[in-house]
Amino acid sequence: MMGNSDDEEEAVMKVLRRALPMAAALVMAAVVPAVAAPASAVIVLPGATSAEGIAVGRGSTFYAGDLFGGDLYRGDLQRGTAELFVDVPAGRNAVGMRYDDGTGLLFVAGGFTGQAYVYDGATGVDVATYQLGGLINDVVVVNGGAWFTDTVLPHLYFIPMSPTGALGPAQTLTLTGPAGQITGDFNLNGIEATADGHTLLVAHTNNGAIYTVDPQTGASAVVAGVDTSNPDGIILSGRDLWVVQNFDNLVTRWRLSPDLSSGTLTKTITDPAFQVPATGALHGSRLAVVNAKFDTGFPPSAPQYEVVIVDR
Repeated sequence: MMGNSDDEEEAVMKVLRRALPMAAALVMAAVVPAVAAPASAVIVLPGATSAEGIAVGRGSTFYAGDLFGGDLYRGDLQRGTAELFVDVPAGRNAVGMRYDDGTGLLFVAGGFTGQAYVYDGATGVDVATYQLGGLINDVVVVNGGAWFTDTVLPHLYFIPMSPTGALGPAQTLTLTGPAGQITGDFNLNGIEATADGHTLLVAHTNNGAIYTVDPQTGASAVVAGVDTSNPDGIILSGRDLWVVQNFDNLVTRWRLSPDLSSGTLTKTITDPAFQVPATGALHGSRLAVVNAKFDTGFPPSAPQYEVVIVDR
């Protein structure tokens, strides 16, 4: 029923006054795109003279190292901050590193010193130093201890650790098969382990390959299909494997077969902020990698070093 009374006209005007702002808002929402989150974030390591390793600690805490200076940095991946954590004695290196959540210990590969270091992840106090071998490049923590790679010798080294954090004497495992080949200046590099610790995976930089290793016998086999160049640090989560390919300025993600004998490429991650990324660590849905900047020399000579955070 329609009418022409003043009351009806006023009622119509009230409806229009309420509806027009809502309609305008809907139109603006349709034509103005949502603001997207940044593709990457960069965290500067203040005062670093080089960089290589990274490890995620409790919560959003991370640790990174000055490769040739040996100093350690600690920061927060969510806040985007970092500061000097441990000013180490002269003569140390800091390459790959891993944090053990159960004991709070931080294991650091000592590079050209041939050593491995263990620090208290809360205080930075020196816990232990081990003299292992040639060029100690990377480390992975498993139930019962930590495994280290040697880039110039066909060896892995194991430091036993009790649930309370008590450490035992280092043990040497000699590798057989393709992972034990010394074919160039940089051979074994990154290392990972399955959740049960029954299989290790190692990156061989000069061969451009990933190998499985039996931690009991040292026998190794190629992971077929995972053909990479310049593999450095690696990260394993379930059957997903990330390979940091340093001079290629990218990270590749591979889906491994259930028996780890082969893999298929599922993603290639690039970012304008990458400058020879060396190692990486997962934090939720993000991947944090360290810019080693080896394109400036070896040792590198860049004025600044960073952690770059990207989607994984």
